[in-house]
Formats: sequence, C-alpha cells, structure tokens
Amino acid sequence: MPIYTRETRVDAPFDEVWAFHSQVSGLEALTPTFMNLEVEGVTGPDGEADPDVLEPGSRIDMAMQPGGVGPRQTWTSVITEREEREGSAYFRDEMEGGPFPEWVHTHRFFADDGATIVADRVEYSLPVVGGALGPLGNWVGFEPMFRYRHRKTKQLLE
Repeated sequence: MPIYTRETRVDAPFDEVWAFHSQVSGLEALTPTFMNLEVEGVTGPDGEADPDVLEPGSRIDMAMQPGGVGPRQTWTSVITEREEREGSAYFRDEMEGGPFPEWVHTHRFFADDGATIVADRVEYSLPVVGGALGPLGNWVGFEPMFRYRHRKTKQLLE
C-alpha cells in the first residue's frame, strides 16, 4: 500500500498545536479551498453532536468536490486512536465510506525546544480508476493538499 509522509517544524508551543489539530475547526481551517470541503456533521463517541475534542470513536461526515469538478464525494472519517504524553501526541483517523478503498491518516506532534514538529503519514490505496498510479497519487493530489496544510498551520499558529 502506498504511503505519503510530510513533516514540518512549527514555531509554536506543542500544547497550542495539539489543541488546534484536536478540533474540527482545525480540519476546516487547514483544508484548501480547492477541496470545497463541507463538514456535514460531527458526532462524538457517546453520540454527542459537535464534541469539543475529537476522541476515539468520533465521526466526521464530510462532502468534497476537489477543484469543483465532478459530483460531490462523501467521506466519513472515524478517529480510531488518540494518545497524549509529555511532549508528544498523536491521533489516527480512518476513512469509512469515501473515495479511497483504504485511507489511514496518522497525525503526530512532538515538542521541539519551544516549537512543535507536525508529521503526517497517510497509508492509502487509490480507487480502481487510478489504482495503477500508486505513488504518483502523492503528487497528483496529496502533495499540494498537505503542502498547503503545513504552510497554513505555520501561518495560523506561529
């Protein structure tokens, strides 16, 4: 299965960067406008609507229309793991019912002398139409999207 990774150092305190990424508002702020993201609903693990923090079992229902081309694609992201320790944290979300046959996104955060290292790792498989593209999918859509997300994180938090 192809893997995409990206890492950035953000000159902002670990606690602030972690808190920002732990909320749906962080996802909305970091999604490029060309993705045309609409969060249709967020449910916490206990069924609570719009929880403050995305805990394991939280579900995010979204619709996107990348580049405004083609029909809107629905996507449900489920937070499967979340852990915070002194100076490091991570959470993992998995796509359920979306455009990729497989999508596991691990978001990691590490304190680094007053700053924070933000690291993304996405394990994925492309839809059958582009399945043979493999790692080329990194440059078709992932690279511009994650480059934007990391640049926007720095812009918003530094």
